[in-house]
Amino acid sequence: MHDRSRALIDLVGLSGFAEHYPHELSGGMRQRVNIARALATDPELLLLDEPFAALDAQTREFMQVELLKILARAGKTALFITHQIDEAIFLSNRVVVFSSRPAKVKEIVAVDIGARTLETKLQPRFRE
Repeated sequence: MHDRSRALIDLVGLSGFAEHYPHELSGGMRQRVNIARALATDPELLLLDEPFAALDAQTREFMQVELLKILARAGKTALFITHQIDEAIFLSNRVVVFSSRPAKVKEIVAVDIGARTLETKLQPRFRE
């Protein structure tokens, strides 16, 4: 296995699973593989179009935290597309809200909620 591949597997927290087949991985693990694949070309910006939509609620929340860690470790910026308001707020520094068709930028909202952990979602500031 190439050094770059090994480094990405380690980055996304899949050490020990490099030789596994996709059907042997959980939904969250498959999403980690997708993130590693997206990082393989060392892009300046990652485009993530509803990457957690197919995951159950618990795995989705776990993967949100993991994504933030991965992006920080990789030093990358992501454009994250979601219909989930809480997910947009939790993962973003800025949320761009679009109108219905034809889509136009309706509002840009700065998000300043400090450090993001699962406990962040329980704070009154997050709900505001």
